[in-house]
Amino acid sequence: MKLLENSKLEAISSTLSIDTPVSDITTRVESYSCKMAGDPKKLYKQLRNEPGTSPHDLEILGPSQMRSPSYNSSFLTTPPQVLHTNPIARSISSDDESPLVKTIPRKTLIFLISTLNATFQPDYEFSSCTSQDFSRETNFELVKTEVDSRFLSSIGDYYRSLSPQLWSRIDEEINIKESEIFSYRPDGTSDPFSESGIIWSFNFFFYNRKLRRILFLTCRADCKTSTNNGDDDDENEHIDQDNDLAFDGVMD
Repeated sequence: MKLLENSKLEAISSTLSIDTPVSDITTRVESYSCKMAGDPKKLYKQLRNEPGTSPHDLEILGPSQMRSPSYNSSFLTTPPQVLHTNPIARSISSDDESPLVKTIPRKTLIFLISTLNATFQPDYEFSSCTSQDFSRETNFELVKTEVDSRFLSSIGDYYRSLSPQLWSRIDEEINIKESEIFSYRPDGTSDPFSESGIIWSFNFFFYNRKLRRILFLTCRADCKTSTNNGDDDDENEHIDQDNDLAFDGVMD
């Protein structure tokens, strides 16, 4: 995967990477070409040519963890043209039992794994990921709500003016209405989202087949006061309570 330079995405990534009294928030909004070269191409060939597999094979995805909105986000101004489900969802109705929703072509899975590798190399290696580590998200509004609510819970009013910018930049780069959306769920042991002290994280891929491009939106909030003396759970519970209070304040 080749990182595509984009000053607007770099700017919004920097703006949404913030130190708060509670946590350090690291945001990356990056666009990648699906054209393979160098080490990613070697990995692609290795995964593509595994015995008994074909790039066109369908593999089973993990279940989506998106939930219906639990708050009214209408105060966040969003261009109406980007509120929609993805093209696969439109073509097969909203039936979540459809096999197309629950599966992913092996070739697309390799693109997602290669994007993770390109983003976090050389510190982390994702070649052992399986399709069960990813989910297809058929409702963009739920994805947007998940992202917005995470930022609101941590930085509140500061995010109000940034939300339209974030989604506008993403739409300009990838054309959300023509993209499939996938999420990655940390495996709990060997990725940058499984380290001690992480309060929350999210990882979404917007894949536009026509453009042969993936936009990767990833963010993590690291607790500033986490310790290694066995008190992490109590501390994180306290932080979560603080965030809930802060979020309630935003909504008042």
